[in-house]
Amino acid sequence: MKKLILLIAFGLICSCDRLGQKAEQTKEVVEEKTKEEVSKLTEKAVNKIFPPFDSDKSDTDNNKKRFTDFLKVDLTEDIKNIFCFDDAVGIDADYMFSFNCDSTTSKKIININKLTIDKVNKDCGFGMQHDFKWWDKDKIKSLQKYSWTNNDRYFKYFWYDHKDKKAYYFEFDM
Repeated sequence: MKKLILLIAFGLICSCDRLGQKAEQTKEVVEEKTKEEVSKLTEKAVNKIFPPFDSDKSDTDNNKKRFTDFLKVDLTEDIKNIFCFDDAVGIDADYMFSFNCDSTTSKKIININKLTIDKVNKDCGFGMQHDFKWWDKDKIKSLQKYSWTNNDRYFKYFWYDHKDKKAYYFEFDM
């Protein structure tokens, strides 16, 4: 009878030890999942406040999202080579986009953003713009500029090259 009780006790101890190990493993899995979820939520929150722009690669998911956020136009097959950049540190901000599209999309962008041919303002904001291979200031100088302003505090500039089917968009505040 003593042997049976010892055997049962030994079995219970082993079972409890395995349960303890399983509990520890489960705890570790839950902690790791929680860390992952917190990390994802933190990333989402940061991206909402400081949305990512990929100035070194075209057509990234971030650039496509920023395109629709800023230009208010759905992505269509003709829209390609989307590059974008932001400088939103400090008291002012500026955003640059370069992409290829057809003239129909260009007209949509002009209409949706209430841009008009800019006959008054000769300054293209080149002093605030940044230098990238995809941002051709010399080419932009030769293109018709469309613009919109909100009481000289917020500006949108748009240029479209009909020959190369390339658009440039610059948005900034003062």
